[in-house]
Amino acid sequence: MFSSFSLVITLLRREFQEYCTQRLGEIGLSQGLMFFLIYVGKHPGCTPGALAQALRMDGGHTARSLTKLEQGGFLQQMPNPRDRRAHLLRLTPQGEQAFALCRDLFRQWDETRLQGLDPGERQQLLALLQKLMLRTGGDSHVPNHFSAP
Repeated sequence: MFSSFSLVITLLRREFQEYCTQRLGEIGLSQGLMFFLIYVGKHPGCTPGALAQALRMDGGHTARSLTKLEQGGFLQQMPNPRDRRAHLLRLTPQGEQAFALCRDLFRQWDETRLQGLDPGERQQLLALLQKLMLRTGGDSHVPNHFSAP
């Protein structure tokens, strides 16, 4: 039995990353780009600046990630009709399929990892984890665009 909360969280995170990396690799997407794709999928027409702010990423990293998604055929950057210097982000049909896969990955992994818990225990676990997030100010780091679909 584990006696360290941080160890358990670290091991679960690593397991989730490996699970996502394997499945996303099959479609040519990396786990590191997944959250960019999810945000754009939930906020079609967003700007790169809004995306960077929501994910708490610097502009350079965001620009490089968007370029990779665009080159991979997952994303389009279209001119903003209100500001010709800015762009709006939209998923391509391939990006929409990848977005659906990402949603499924979260659901499938949750089901696999939580299958030994009854619905009440699942709710209790999530409530306790959310309580910890709120106590540490972490709620602002996991914005509502990452809530379960």
